[in-house]
Amino acid sequence: MSTVYDCADSDSRAAGLAAATSALRAGRLVVMPTDTVYGLAADAFDSAAVASLLAAKGRGRDMPVPVLVGSWNTIDGLVFSVRPQARELIRAFWPGGLSVVVQQAPSLAWDLGDARGTVMLRMPLHPVALELLQEVGPLAVSSANISGRPAAANAEQAREQLGSVVGVYLDGGPAQHATPSTIVDLTGDQPRILREGAVPTAAVAEVLGTTPEALTGSVAR
Repeated sequence: MSTVYDCADSDSRAAGLAAATSALRAGRLVVMPTDTVYGLAADAFDSAAVASLLAAKGRGRDMPVPVLVGSWNTIDGLVFSVRPQARELIRAFWPGGLSVVVQQAPSLAWDLGDARGTVMLRMPLHPVALELLQEVGPLAVSSANISGRPAAANAEQAREQLGSVVGVYLDGGPAQHATPSTIVDLTGDQPRILREGAVPTAAVAEVLGTTPEALTGSVAR
């Protein structure tokens, strides 16, 4: 059975956050609002819960689950080495609609899929998401939809697709930007845009002191 909590009401929000915290710590799935689209969340360090997330979406291990964090400092324990470029992007766009792909710390005991030693990290700009992340810690979060279907822009759309597979739905209203995050790969010698989304490529290029063409691999040779 699923319960939807209206986070616009203070009492319902408090009850929902408590229920979501309990569910996540017990290895269950939660739908949460973010500043981009609604997310399907599991405890990042619970491999069985992450496997349940992938199964709920109908998604394979070849598409590893990103991780959301509740503060800038959290990444220091998750990343092998935080490059200056990553720090610059984090200062400019976190919390917000930019995800960075980095080399994960080798000691991490998690299984997010076939990530080959990398992890995609983001800090969302949404008060409900941040409160939950600060209470529970890093969460494995993918868009709250069945793989191949449109990402959910509100809690009802998420519930229509995922139903009772998810026990707790946190309804934070319509997604402010119903657009996925921009993804920047920082694992190679040069930063690369893997997907343009909420943050324009030109804005990323400006922060990194490069050109949009260099980030997208379309530089004339």
